[in-house]
This record gives sequence, C-alpha cells and structure tokens, in this order.
Amino acid sequence: IENVPLSVALDLSIDAEFFNWVVKTRPKAVAYFSSSAAYPIELQTLNSGHKLKESDIDLNNIKNPDYTYGWSKLTGEYLANFALEHNLNVKVFRPFSGYGSDQDLAYPFPSFIMRGKMRENPFQIWGNGQQVRDWIHIDDIVRAIDEAFKQDIQGPINLGMGRPTSFIELAGLVQKEAGYEAPLQFQSDMPSGVMYRVSDNSKLLSFYKPKITLEEGIARALKE
Repeated sequence: IENVPLSVALDLSIDAEFFNWVVKTRPKAVAYFSSSAAYPIELQTLNSGHKLKESDIDLNNIKNPDYTYGWSKLTGEYLANFALEHNLNVKVFRPFSGYGSDQDLAYPFPSFIMRGKMRENPFQIWGNGQQVRDWIHIDDIVRAIDEAFKQDIQGPINLGMGRPTSFIELAGLVQKEAGYEAPLQFQSDMPSGVMYRVSDNSKLLSFYKPKITLEEGIARALKE
C-alpha cells in the first residue's frame, strides 16, 4: 500500500532539489511539468462545465487542488516562480490527460485500449463513466513545448485539446475503432476522480494547434 505522506514528501524533495540545481547551474531553458491536478477541485464538478484556464490558479490565493499530487505540483509551481526571479528561462506546463501508445496501464487510456484489443465483453469502466477528461497526444505535447520555447510564451500553459470526452464516450470510440460493440459494465466501487477536467486551451492555440485527434490517437494505439 502506498505511503501517501512519504510519497508526497518525495515529490516535494525532488522538485526542491531540481530548482536548487536550476538556480546554481543556470541552464538556458527549463520546462517544469505541473499538472491539471493542480487546479481547484471546486471548479471540476460535472454540472459546472467549466473549462479550466491558467488564471484559475492563483499562487497568492491557493484553493484545494486534486489531493496530494495536486499539492505537490502547486509547490513546484511556487518554486518555479522563485527561479523566474533569478531571471531564468523557466516555463510551466499543465498537461491534461496526455496519452500515447506505450503508456503504463495504470492510466485510463491504455487500459481502454487493452480492453479494445481484447474485445472485452462487457467493457469495464471505473466509476459511473460520466467523468469527463481532455485527451491530448504526447506528440502534440512535445511539439507544443518546443513552440512555447521558440516563441518565448510567458506564464503557465495548459496542454489540452479543449475537447470534453466522457469515459463512456471514450469506450465507444475505442470499440468503434476496434470493430466491435459490447455493453459497458460500471465499477462503482473503484476510484473515478473529479468529474469534469477540461482545459481552456485558448493560450495554447495562440501559438500551436494540436494535430492528432483523439480518433487518430486511438487508431494508432490499437495498431501497436
């Protein structure tokens, strides 16, 4: 069983050591990966339909993020601000539901792909399936980061497609691409996380437009 306090302490110590190293060595560019989990959970209810924008996080007025991981990322962003005060080129990125073909099965996307490959019947989903996420392919994440540095975009940057997709919809897309149809089986006793986590990607679109649709990403993953 994971020891949560020790896990958080480890995350915090890694970020502290990292930014100490940054200040001492002064690299030309630094990318700090925060997370969409850093956003206040009060803004992520199913009925709100609120697309999270960068200004929803105020480090001078912090609201409860998504559990311990969100707290560790907020602390990392706070440390990143200190590095900025040393005139270092630090950019903070907040990925939403990033995915790729070789992602660990602990994440929802590769688990859905595995079920599609196995033609699982019934198709299992944690929670009630209504939880909504914003999926963005790892290739687009990498390209967006590259452009952010090339164009010297300032301030935290959301990395997301801005497309709300429920787990029920994701299961339907996977089944469609896999060429079969099966009933869904909901596992209400399993964790489901916050209900609505979608990015306002206006800032991202000002310098980079993601290329890979969710449908294309699913097709790629099923072929590998």
